[in-house]
Amino acid sequence: MGHLFIPGPVDVADEVAQAQTAAMLPHRSAQFEEIFHRAEENARQLFYTEHRVFLTASSGTGLHEAAVRNFVNQDVLCCVNGAFGSRWFEVAASNGKQATKLETDWQQPITPELVSEALKAKSYEAILVVHNETSTGIVNPIKHIAAAVKAASPDTLICVDAVSSFSGDKIEMDAWGLDMVLTSSQKALALPPGLSLGAVNDRAMQRAEKVENRGWYFDFVRLEKHRVKDSTPATPAISLIYALDYQLQRILKEGLDARFARHAAMAELVQGWAIQQGLALFAPDGYRSKTVTTVDNKLGIDIKALNAHLMESGMRIANGYGPLKDKTFRIGHMGELGLSDIEELLAAMEEFLGKN
Repeated sequence: MGHLFIPGPVDVADEVAQAQTAAMLPHRSAQFEEIFHRAEENARQLFYTEHRVFLTASSGTGLHEAAVRNFVNQDVLCCVNGAFGSRWFEVAASNGKQATKLETDWQQPITPELVSEALKAKSYEAILVVHNETSTGIVNPIKHIAAAVKAASPDTLICVDAVSSFSGDKIEMDAWGLDMVLTSSQKALALPPGLSLGAVNDRAMQRAEKVENRGWYFDFVRLEKHRVKDSTPATPAISLIYALDYQLQRILKEGLDARFARHAAMAELVQGWAIQQGLALFAPDGYRSKTVTTVDNKLGIDIKALNAHLMESGMRIANGYGPLKDKTFRIGHMGELGLSDIEELLAAMEEFLGKN
């Protein structure tokens, strides 16, 4: 059986998909509230937080907007070194905020030094930064960025996009002093698309209460009033909550350290193979993702033809994203995949390269 080796949506285990088929329940019923409560509590373990986790029916971009609407009246610093950092900037600007872009070359990380300089130059209500840039395969050093923010501007809220790294790489929200961490279901969590999860601490909630025009659907103050009753203001995606509840139990059974080690081993195998093949990795050493590898296509590989070859075996990788299309290609190694799956993919890719 083939697999998706793209950075989302990813393969969903049959038993997880099956969990969605449980009979519908009234979303205000005690039975559903018990499932919702368990899912939220288990999600906290993955976020490494004692605070709340909001479960919303949207992609991760919905929580990009939520962060901006809930925490920023005017000034926000947007870190951009890839397509999704750029998107978060666009979300902030389109919501009428005074969004300042802190941008690096897309092959470079956002460093604590850059952040510190920006915060010394001007005061911001929040900083938005992507942990794992899905477009480039670069990991930004969030722990050290957070420390720099605390030192330079302690009142600035730290909001982190962990869409493509969450549950595949360790992010210690409370220990690192992060105010919000957001993710979505279709990446390393290995669930169908349609859910986003946002962990928000008490400091950020206090800020939200003072921000005007938070909107309705993603108003964290409204969401919190319902969360404490194990519910949501509007009808939740019940089937996806069933799957989330089931999958979180599977993940905790595997063990978080074992899960992170599995993802790290897959990343090491893919990245080592690429170097052995004479291919260049887009991300610099020390900042390479555990869940998606972006390969610089300096050899001019026909990515469409490569994928056609792979699809004969039911496998698929991803082209570069946005301006990096055809200049790079991306191999996702997250979710349910293991080393044997990666080995099968790399053998098929090697076969293609040998013929071309």
